[in-house]
Amino acid sequence: MNNTEYYDRLGVSKNASQDEIKKAYRKMSKKYHPDINKEAGAEQKYKEVQEAYETLSDDQKRAAYDQYGPAGASGGFGGGGFGGGFDGSGFGGFEDIFSSFFGGGGGSRNPNAPRQGDDLQYRVNLKFEEAIFGTEKEVKYNREASCRTCHGSGAKPGTSPVTCGRCHGAGVINVDTQTPLGMMRRQVTCDVCHGRGQEIKEPCQTCHGTGHEKQAHSVNVKIPAGIETGQQIRLAGQGEAGFNGGPYGDLYVVVTVQASDKFERNGSTILYNLDISFVQAALGDTVDIPTVHGDVEMMIPAGTQTGKRFRLRGKGAPQLRGSGQGDQFVTVNIVTPTKLNDGQKEALKAFAAASGESIQPGKKKGFFESIKDALEGE
Repeated sequence: MNNTEYYDRLGVSKNASQDEIKKAYRKMSKKYHPDINKEAGAEQKYKEVQEAYETLSDDQKRAAYDQYGPAGASGGFGGGGFGGGFDGSGFGGFEDIFSSFFGGGGGSRNPNAPRQGDDLQYRVNLKFEEAIFGTEKEVKYNREASCRTCHGSGAKPGTSPVTCGRCHGAGVINVDTQTPLGMMRRQVTCDVCHGRGQEIKEPCQTCHGTGHEKQAHSVNVKIPAGIETGQQIRLAGQGEAGFNGGPYGDLYVVVTVQASDKFERNGSTILYNLDISFVQAALGDTVDIPTVHGDVEMMIPAGTQTGKRFRLRGKGAPQLRGSGQGDQFVTVNIVTPTKLNDGQKEALKAFAAASGESIQPGKKKGFFESIKDALEGE
């Protein structure tokens, strides 16, 4: 593992700001959350994203990771990593350096501060017409909700969490380790409060002190007219419960639109292919054309050629981020019949004769005619 892997997991550069890292984390955690993504390997990806964010969202851990890789982020050190800028003066010098990474550098997060819950993602399938005209769907999913018994505190009703006696509310403790290079001091997550900064003496019997419980949740989603595959709808506060009184995360509903057996769609434009006969193309005709708004009459002018496109104004899909309707385009395809009865054959021969054409379908040349043609061609 190199010193960019955590950044790669979140899809950000090494120079990314904390806002960029947070946005990337929320996107990736939604993508791989095991309650939403049931694909093989998604749960492992989710854990890897969590691990990367835990390190990169903390300025001190991030600095150590950039310098030493995962070993530095976890409080260890890499072989050969002490060359260069260290003065080797013993405990005091090394303690100051590691303290700048782990201890007194400032910027560490308050473990008791309210934090927003994780976002979730839900995929909904729509019929072609539902996406055109809009609809309302009920989505059902499981989420981590605030415990209904303790209301998220994690403590038994009638009691409250207290400041952790080991870390005194910091969420971390200093640990001294003897190494061949001297005594090293590093900060680790408090083993009593597990980073929360508070102890729960009497845990809630419903959530066992976590403050959260699994909840089967449902919400109605209004699908706007004109939505397309890949677009998403954000529902604020419908994600997972926050921490330390923080707000719920958001739910992102991602849309997939089923294909139509009649139409194709390109944004607000609807495309339709129309088969017509040679007679209709030559003489012209008025035909009924299906649209998403119902059948309409369309005139085919005499002499229409294959590939000709006609526009039906306002018969397309609504414009999602605008007003009005798109158009429908009808492309004509002239179909040649594969079987003709005697009357049709005679009529076509008469048409050919009137056009000055000499048509002899199915006539085969004799042996001597073929030899003559070959000699004349030399």
